[in-house]
Formats: sequence, C-alpha cells, structure tokens
Amino acid sequence: MNLAGKQIIVVGLGRSGVDAADLCLSRGARVTATDRLARSAVSADVLALEGKGARLVLGGHEGVLWGEADMVVVSPGVPVFAGLLEAERAGVEVIGELELACRFVRAPLGVIGGTNGKSTVTTWLGQMIGDLGKVFVGGNLGTPLASHVHEPWDRVILEISSFQAERVPTLHPRAAALLNITDDHLDRYDGFDAYADAKGNVFVNMGPEDVAVVPAGDAVCAKQASRGRARVLTFGPGGDVRPEGDAIVDSVRGWRFPLSSIPLPGEHNVLNACASIAMAGALGGNAEQVGRALSTFEGLHHRMQLVAEIDGVSFYDDSKGTNVGASVAALRGLRQPRAVLIAGGRDKQGSYGPLVEALRERGRALVVIGEAAERIAAAASGVVATVRASSMDEAVRAAKEAALPGDAVLLSPACSSYDMFKDYTQRGEVFRASVRQLAGVQGKEAP
Repeated sequence: MNLAGKQIIVVGLGRSGVDAADLCLSRGARVTATDRLARSAVSADVLALEGKGARLVLGGHEGVLWGEADMVVVSPGVPVFAGLLEAERAGVEVIGELELACRFVRAPLGVIGGTNGKSTVTTWLGQMIGDLGKVFVGGNLGTPLASHVHEPWDRVILEISSFQAERVPTLHPRAAALLNITDDHLDRYDGFDAYADAKGNVFVNMGPEDVAVVPAGDAVCAKQASRGRARVLTFGPGGDVRPEGDAIVDSVRGWRFPLSSIPLPGEHNVLNACASIAMAGALGGNAEQVGRALSTFEGLHHRMQLVAEIDGVSFYDDSKGTNVGASVAALRGLRQPRAVLIAGGRDKQGSYGPLVEALRERGRALVVIGEAAERIAAAASGVVATVRASSMDEAVRAAKEAALPGDAVLLSPACSSYDMFKDYTQRGEVFRASVRQLAGVQGKEAP
C-alpha cells in the first residue's frame, strides 16, 4: 500500500496508535495524530511524533479536518464519535490499526479471537509453529504488528480483540480461530449480537483455501464462521480435534498427543490445546514441534498461576479473568473441590448468572471488591457467604479466613481493573504481594 503524500489521521495514541503513526510517517504520509488526553498526560513517545513530522492535536480533536483525510486509523480503545462519522460521510476510509499493519504483511496470517483463552492459544500456537521460520506473535497480546511490518516474517500470529476486529475490511487470514463468545464489553456494544458480529468479522474475506477453527457444537461461533467461505475445523468434544480417552486426537492429520503431557490445569486448557493444535496444522505445523510445545508451555502470567500454599490453602492469580466467562472457566477448572473467589472491579454490564451457578457448584465463599461489588454480591445472595473488602490486602485476608484446608483462594475478578488499578497486570501483582505477605507470616510461598 502506497501512503506517500497521503493525509492520514491516527486517533488514539496509546502504544498501538503511536506505532501506527510511526508506520504511516515512515511510508511518507502526512500524519495528524490526535487524542482526547492533554499534552501533559500523554507519553514521551507521543510527543516524539511531532519531531518526526506529525501534527499533534491533543486534549480533544478540535481542528482535525476529518473530511479532508485520505484515511483515518483508529486505535482499538476508541469508540465511535462524531469525527469518525463525519469522515465516513465524506467517503474517507476508516480502519483499525491492526488492519493497517496487515496491509503491509505478505506472510500467512493466523488470527485468534474469542472472549476467553485467546492469549493462551496465541502464545501456545506461536510455540507450536516456531520451527517454521521467523514467526511474529503479537497483536492484542502485547506487541503491535505495526512496529514490525518491515521484517521478513514467515508466519504472523495475531490475537485480535473485538475492538480491533471492528474495522478490518480487507483482513484475510490463512487460518482464523473463534474460541468462544460469551457476554463481554456490553458497555460498548448494542447487545450480544453486535459484539458477536465484531468478533466474526475476521472470517468475512476468507476463501475455500483458508481454515476457520470454531468450537464443536457452538452455533454462535459457527454462524460467524459461515460469513466467509473458509473450510471449517471444529475443536473440543466431538470435534475434528478433540479429547478422546487419555489423548487429544487430530482426526484430520492423524495426530495423537497424550493428555498427561499438558501441564496447565483445567478443562478449559484442554480446549485451548485442541484449538492451538487445529490452528498449527492449518498453518503448516508438524507433529513433533506441536507435541513438544504441548508439554513445555508454562502458561501466561496472571492466568491461573499458583502463588502460594498457606495452611493447606492454595492461592491462584487469575487477574486476567476480566469477564464472567473467564472466571467461570477458572473456577470450574480448579483441582480443588471448593474455592473462595475474589471478584469485582469495573462492571461490564453483563449477567453474573453463570458465575453464580459456578459458585453454587464450587464456591466456599465470595469476597467482592471494586465498583461492581454490590451488584455481584446481590447476584450471589443466598448462594455463598459473601464478604465485602475495600482493598486487595483486605480481600486476601478475608478469603484466607473463609477457606478451609484443601480449598483454593482464586482471584478471578470477572471485571476490568480500571476502578482500582492501572490494568490487570498491576491488579495481579498487588494480589501476589498480599498473598506473599500473608505467606511470610503463616506459611510458605510456592516456588
């Protein structure tokens, strides 16, 4: 794509927006970079764009000439607002930063979406096909592709969020997985169907030579896959790649891997393994490398990590469980029969019903924190004993008091972190520090 001399507006100047602006500048575009944050609140990387030739419009978008641009590039956290609508009415192409980056990539593309599990599958898949050459692994998972499009990739693996998938008119993966769709981000979308449609946009441009990977028996994901013409592979019980007895079987390629080789706990990680295998095969992986990655993958930080064992109680950090579906999977995936759940944060306006049912099956008690505390407590009323805590340290101590030997204490908030913390990583680190402090007094920290 030739951007030389084009007028490009980049909206939202977080890390991905800065990288998108840098990419456009490096290709000779005239860039206006804009953000609602004031100059005093943006990063040094944003201010550095000015020295590279960009025009900065900060503290809002006043003076941005939306209708005169050749293209508008939107960062994933930016909702629809008047300027974007003005650009569209003027016939200006409005795309996402991931779409921009993918237009400069010629390597086969693997895309992983879904409400839950996509970071795990993206990382696991990257390991499974790591011997196929130079493989990029990123997207929503940490590293924006825009800063690496100049490198000679052999495969590109991208985690894609619903926000990133909103504006991908030419995205064409060789293989795309939609792992699941459960209520999330309903504070942004006009209902579940709109959220699902955003997730499913990745399939639209796929053809018969491409592969769509979806859960077996999931009508919602199957409907989204049918928006394109890709060959569909299913994973999970009854699927093309499935757990069968003591193994995972890929019936398409004749692969068989022992379930005992998977080090990650929980049935949801068996499904993640199945999806990763299906994607690896679609992208040219081989059985030896896939099997090695299955047995050596250590999981992700703040995703079901054992922090410590204190007086027979295991403490798990699942701070990345930022929606109800993720927390339900974490709770049901525990090896311990009962758990004290620490949940709460910024409410996403979905139903807590599935979480309450999981607590009915596996819950010892519930500790609630943050802005959503009252709503979660009300939903769980009469199901488990509930304690309200004003800080993470107080929540950890309350959970320890409620737990019995042989139980788990699980931080899996079912909410975003932004009411009390910078992000889920900081939330997880604060939890771990509180647990370690408790362990230093009462028990021994896990290795």
